[in-house]
Parts: sequence; structure tokens; C-alpha cells
Amino acid sequence: MANSTQFMTIILTAYIDIGQIKYLFFTLLMLLYIAIIFVNSLLIGLICVDRSLHEPMYIFLCSLFVNELYGSAGLFPAILTNILAKSHEIAVIYCYVQIFSLYTYASVEFGNLAIMSYDRYIAICYPFQYSSIMTQSRVCILIVLVWLISFFKVGINFIVNSHLKFCGNVIEKVWCDNYLLIKLACSDTTVSNIYGIFGAIFSIIFPFMLISYSYIKIWRVCLKSSAETTQKALSTCTPHLASLLNFSLGCSFEVFSSRFDKIYMPPVLRVIISVYFVMCPPLLNPIMYGMRMSKIKKAFMKKTVVK
Repeated sequence: MANSTQFMTIILTAYIDIGQIKYLFFTLLMLLYIAIIFVNSLLIGLICVDRSLHEPMYIFLCSLFVNELYGSAGLFPAILTNILAKSHEIAVIYCYVQIFSLYTYASVEFGNLAIMSYDRYIAICYPFQYSSIMTQSRVCILIVLVWLISFFKVGINFIVNSHLKFCGNVIEKVWCDNYLLIKLACSDTTVSNIYGIFGAIFSIIFPFMLISYSYIKIWRVCLKSSAETTQKALSTCTPHLASLLNFSLGCSFEVFSSRFDKIYMPPVLRVIISVYFVMCPPLLNPIMYGMRMSKIKKAFMKKTVVK
């Protein structure tokens, strides 16, 4: 076994020396981050203050938008700082904190999308029992469970990996990745690997099963319903399906860039696909839901009308 060293910093080598152009990238990313904060905060505030939006679907959306702010806060400040910095070293403890933040974001995102699909399933398949099934207390319990389970699961991962000893401290990425960090370990990683598989099953497979079950049931109802009912069902499900596809593609890109790092691709493209899952969904989701959902548009117009 190679000798391990107690490294105090991690070096992120995916930052490319682009000279003065770095200020342009910094400005563009800063504007993107400001846009993410603005659109998500706007819809969170709108849902909170408008009583007509105090329904399960919009409360779930509020949880989704809060998570978008949380996830982007785990990435953007670090990237903006490193773009301008001469050295791209970060403390190991901050590396763990960033991993915790981004992995809980991903877990909560999948969890939110899963309970949102369940909500649409109940609304479409059991419309007359919807209000008695999706009570306010049940909605709150579902949201709290998604957040608590995600934090607990990733927290255990944090504890398990915090005892690893490393043979190196170089990660070819612009943010700290749990998989690449474990690859640097000299100590036994069996527990970390087993728990990583368990975490992936719990964070991805279970939500995916619930989403698949919900949409299979919705599809069957649509096949037996009138064209008008089918159109209404599709209109409420389309934004959710688009969010699910967008985030799933982003996560797939990230996994691809980490697991298949030997495959050649332009460095800029590798960076883009590794951060897509934290950059695009937080911006596109609130815009998409705000544009597609008439009730949100009406509430927004009502609040902006000068009286």
C-alpha cells in the first residue's frame, strides 16, 4: 500500500488558464447566479404570500425552488472565487462541505421530483379524494422527510469518508467530487464504496420507481379519459417531466465526466457537463413553471398590478 499523507488542501486542476478572458467568464457566471437567486426567490416569495397558491402542488414547488438556491450556493461562490484566484487549492474540510452541499442538493431534488409525481398521480387518478389524501400536514411531512433523509444519508457518507487517508490531493474538476476524492485514498475504501452504492440506490432507484409508477398510472387514466381530460393532465405534468428530464440528463453528464475521465473530450466541454446539473435546473425550473402554470402567472400579475 502506498504511503498516505495528511493533506490539508485539495487542488482542482480543471480550471484553465485563459488569461484576461477569465473576467468575462466571471461576469457571465455572476449574472447567471444573480438570475438564479432572483427567479427562485421571486417564486418562493410569491407562493408564500399568495393564499391562492397554498396548495400541495405549489408547496412542493416552493421546496424545489428552495433547494435550487441551496444547491447553487454550494457551487457558484466557489467557482467564482477560483476563476479569479491564482491558486486553485481549497481546504480538505471545505471540500467535504462542498460535497455534502451538492450531494444533498441532488438527493433532495430527486426526492422533490418524486413526491411531485406522486401528487400529480393522486390529483389525476383520484381527483375526488385528492383533498382528503394530500392534506396540508401530509404535504409538510413528505417535504420534511425528503430533506431530513437526504441530509441524514449524505451526513453518514461525510462521517464515513472523513477518516480516509490520501495518497494525493489533485482532482481534475472544478468542484470537489466524492468519487474522485475516494480514488485518492490509500486507506481501505470498502465501507465507502458499499455505502456509496447504497446511497445511489436510495437517492435514485427509489425515487425513480415512484416516478415511474405514478406516470404509468397517469398514462392508463389518460388512455381511458376524454381528450379534454387528457390535455389537462398533460398540461400539469409537462413542466414536471421537463424538470425531471433536465435534471436527470445533468446528473448523467456529471457521472459520465467523472467515471469515464480517460475518454478524451475538450476541457471546456468536460467542465460544462460536470456542472450542468447545478447550473441549468436552478435557472430553468422556476422560469418553466412560472411560464407554464397559469395560476402562478395570474398571481404574479395580480401582485404587480398598480392599484
